[in-house]
Amino acid sequence: MSTQVDIPRAAAPLNLAPFRGVINAIIGLGLLLLLWWAGGRAVANSPDMFAFADFAPAPTMTRLWAMITSGEVIDMSVPSLYRVGFGLLIAIVIGVPMGILVGRVAMVREITDIPFQFLRMISPLSWMPIAVMAFATWDGAIIFLITVAAVWPILFATVAGVRRIDPAWIKVARNLGASRIHMLTTVILPAVATDIFTGIRLALGVAWIVLVPAEYLGVTSGLGYAINDARDTLEYDRLSATVVVIGVIGFSLDSLCQKAIGRLTWTRTS
Repeated sequence: MSTQVDIPRAAAPLNLAPFRGVINAIIGLGLLLLLWWAGGRAVANSPDMFAFADFAPAPTMTRLWAMITSGEVIDMSVPSLYRVGFGLLIAIVIGVPMGILVGRVAMVREITDIPFQFLRMISPLSWMPIAVMAFATWDGAIIFLITVAAVWPILFATVAGVRRIDPAWIKVARNLGASRIHMLTTVILPAVATDIFTGIRLALGVAWIVLVPAEYLGVTSGLGYAINDARDTLEYDRLSATVVVIGVIGFSLDSLCQKAIGRLTWTRTS
């Protein structure tokens, strides 16, 4: 007489594939925090640098929470967001039409190629003395610097998008009697929308980087001013907390642009 022994089945492996992106993001963030903590410990244990120990994560997060609850984060962020937003809007108003013109008209492209490439390679902060002389307010000077920084990615991305438009689309639109305005609104702009938003995303990153040194000029508000003030008052926990705020806002704005680009991306189906 034989006896049957039940062998327990192995449990099905846990499928983590849907969560891989989130897990990897958490790992990356954890490594960044670990490096920050290790750097803070090294600074605190250094006889020459222990005065900067407040750059460590614990003092920074404690001060950041106090800044959030007191409303200081909002007070310092709103002026900076206004300057970046206004400067970026002006860059879009200039860059998109000029990009379409340069992309569509060969003679304009040949005339402007060298001047635009030359101006593009000049650091936006190099225009700071001119901005101070040309504008009556500090806000005007900062917005000008942000515009100068942001216009080139938008312009060149628009040019690249226009030059990739299938000429057959233009011919079909003309054969159907489309006017220039109709051609612009129904053919050109939809075709280059993804390129424009990609340029805006790049421009936003450049503008956000330029913002902090630009706000060193003479304003008494904004994230750049907060960093400069914290440095002068030796509040290093406040300084590093402001850096975290800058990073979080910049990351959030970039993510919004990325989502907009994803919604506008399309593929041709046969």
